[in-house]
Amino acid sequence: MDLLESILNALPGAVAQGLIWGIMAIGVFITFKILDVADLTVDGSICTGMAVCAVLMTNGVNVWIAMLCAMLAGMLAGLVTGIFHTFMGIPAILAGILTQLMLWSVNLKILGGANLALPARTYDVLVTLLRTNQSIIVLVLFTVVLVMLLYWFFGTEFGSAVRATGCNIKMSKAQGINTDFNKVFGLILSNGIVALSGALLAQYSGSADINGGRGAIVIGLAAVIIGEAVISKISKNFFVHLIGVALGGIIYYIVYQVVICLKVDTDFLKMLSALVVAVFLAVPYWKTKYFSKKKQQKKGAASNA
Repeated sequence: MDLLESILNALPGAVAQGLIWGIMAIGVFITFKILDVADLTVDGSICTGMAVCAVLMTNGVNVWIAMLCAMLAGMLAGLVTGIFHTFMGIPAILAGILTQLMLWSVNLKILGGANLALPARTYDVLVTLLRTNQSIIVLVLFTVVLVMLLYWFFGTEFGSAVRATGCNIKMSKAQGINTDFNKVFGLILSNGIVALSGALLAQYSGSADINGGRGAIVIGLAAVIIGEAVISKISKNFFVHLIGVALGGIIYYIVYQVVICLKVDTDFLKMLSALVVAVFLAVPYWKTKYFSKKKQQKKGAASNA
C-alpha cells in the first residue's frame, strides 16, 4: 500500500517531466526517423537551451524572449553539425559528437560555472515543480501547438521534400531536391526543439546544470521507440505518431518513477534505460528475421498440404 501511494504521489511529477522530455524526443524524432540521421548533438543542445534561458532570465529578460533565444541557440548548434556533415563531409554521428564536445565548453562559458540557480519563487517561470498541475497544463498546450505546427510544416512542399530526403536520398537527388540543405535544415529544426525543451527543463527544475543534458539522446530514443510501439498499432498517421512520441516520454518517466519507488539502485538507472532502448531497437529486426520466416514456413506448409 505504501508503494502504491508513493507511486501515485510521484505520478504528476513524472507526467510533467515526461512531457518536457517528450518535446525533446520530438526533436530526436525529426533526425532519427524523418531524416534517418543519428544526431548526438542533442546531449549538448539541450544543455545550451537550459543555460541560455537561465542566464537571460536571471538577468531580467522576459521568459518568452529567453526561451526564444534558447531555441535560436539550439538551432545554431544544429547548423554547426549540419555544416560539419554536409560541407565538410564528416559522418553525421561524428559531426554530432564534435558539436557536442564544443558545446560543453560553450555551455560552461554561458553559465559561468557548473550550474546556475533559477528559483521559481524569484523569477516568473512558466513551469515549476512547485506547481506541478499547472505546469502539466502549460506543457500539454506547448506539446499540442508544437505537434500541430510540425504536422502543418511537414505537409507543405518543402516539408515533404525534407521527408523525402530521409526516405530515399538518391531518388530525392534525382528529383532535383537539395538534400544537403534539407539535412542541415532538419538538424537546425531538431536542435531548436531540443533546446526549447531544455529551457522548459531549467524552469521546471529551478536550475541549469552543465550535466543537465547527459544521456538525453538515450531518453529521446526511448521515448521515440516506446511511442512508436504504442501508436503503430493504432494509426500510421503522422500527426498521431508525433503525439505518440510525446506519450513515449511520459511512459518512460512513469516507468522511471516506478523503478525509483521500488528502491532500485539509482546507479543502474542509466544502464536500464540503455537496455530498454536496445531491446526496442531490436524488435523490428527480430520481427523480420524470426517471425517473418515462421509465417513463410506456415504458408509453405499450408500450400503443400
